[in-house]
Amino acid sequence: MMQIPQVEQRRERAVFETDRHLIAGDVTLPREGYASRLSDALNRDEIGFIPLTDVEITTTSTGEVTRREFIVLGKAHIKLAYPAESGE
Repeated sequence: MMQIPQVEQRRERAVFETDRHLIAGDVTLPREGYASRLSDALNRDEIGFIPLTDVEITTTSTGEVTRREFIVLGKAHIKLAYPAESGE
């Protein structure tokens, strides 16, 4: 049986702004090499969604905060994305 090599992964905290929400969550990325940057994950044309874990969703109109263990964020809704500063 053929074994598939395991890719070491890391989690990077990122913030995504949409029309109505500010979303902070952990993106899983390769530790190094191809697609190891947040911008690489966002720029991949074949990927339409970004899976996020340990998510905090803030509604911009009310400031109401909701927490989720996991969401899938549609890239078409992202207006701005950036790595979270430590402590943010």
